[in-house]
Amino acid sequence: MADRLERAIYSVIASHDGIKAKDIGKYVDADRHTINVYLYRSPFMRELCYRDRDFLWHGLIRQARPHLGLGDFCGYYGTVREFLSLSEEEWFNALLDGCRRIGRNLNDTRGLFHSFRDARETMVRLFQDLAELQGDASSAGSASGPAVSGEGSSAGRSIVPDNWEIAFELRIDRAKYIRIYADVLVITEDKVFSLEFKMKDKPVPEEIAQAGKYAGFLEVIFGPRYDVIAALVLTRAEDIYRYVPVGNAGAELPVCSGDMLFNLFDEYLGILPSR
Repeated sequence: MADRLERAIYSVIASHDGIKAKDIGKYVDADRHTINVYLYRSPFMRELCYRDRDFLWHGLIRQARPHLGLGDFCGYYGTVREFLSLSEEEWFNALLDGCRRIGRNLNDTRGLFHSFRDARETMVRLFQDLAELQGDASSAGSASGPAVSGEGSSAGRSIVPDNWEIAFELRIDRAKYIRIYADVLVITEDKVFSLEFKMKDKPVPEEIAQAGKYAGFLEVIFGPRYDVIAALVLTRAEDIYRYVPVGNAGAELPVCSGDMLFNLFDEYLGILPSR
């Protein structure tokens, strides 16, 4: 896992549209030699950054909304509005094309395609639930999915703004140093929900651990302005939302059924009015 200085240097690079090594020291507490060591030896810099011919350093994934470059590592990436505007078949074909592009194995022997569609259905239902929770009948779900509106709408802030981002099948696996996988990411103004989907009705310890395995890496990718919330979603369960232990270190991770996924978003985004 990246140390504090590696995180800081990576964030500076990923937050700029090109920056020279000598200028990175203006943003981090380190001397030029130390910065150079990190630039050429750190796993995150070696695999997710590059230096151009003008000696400017760039991040492959920008730490700004929209997160330019993120889609290069996903089967499907877009805004929530774009996602909801697609039919299931349009989305599925786009996902398959993206998975082939990033080298994602598409062996369907064990029901992979069914799991893709299952995750999509759960996410569409989530956004329908969120729209209904807003209490605005005009934003309730329609046949093509719930309406979403811009953050500057005269009706007030929408629970699901236009520019929330959603990604399916994240695969960052460029070499031997950095491997980051996620079934679904939902990126809000300051939160990243990393959702591991299982077509099961009960949590299994190994799958709970898997759901939280890459949270620390995602914290580096998205930077200090974002909180990463990892969760396990059981799409064959009902009425489940609880925290379960992860390993023996005292950590806990949220586990929810697909029909209760809105509770996770409510807890971290404060959607429902407090009583």
